[in-house]
Amino acid sequence: MSSNDFIVIKAKENGVNVIGLTRGSDTRFHHSEKLDKGEVMIAQFTEHTSAVKIRGKAIIQTSHGEMDTEV
Repeated sequence: MSSNDFIVIKAKENGVNVIGLTRGSDTRFHHSEKLDKGEVMIAQFTEHTSAVKIRGKAIIQTSHGEMDTEV
């Protein structure tokens, strides 16, 4: 149950946290990564991941467009 859509996260500062949240009736953190300025992470939603939380200044690109966090 993975999606063909990807999201791209590019850190604009050191210490950007990317946190994967589980799918199901009880949402929990299941994975986290810390990105430094300029690092890029490409993520995909899967049978285990239903949401992604991003803390810090970053640019996020999806098939729906590009957004910038407002931190």
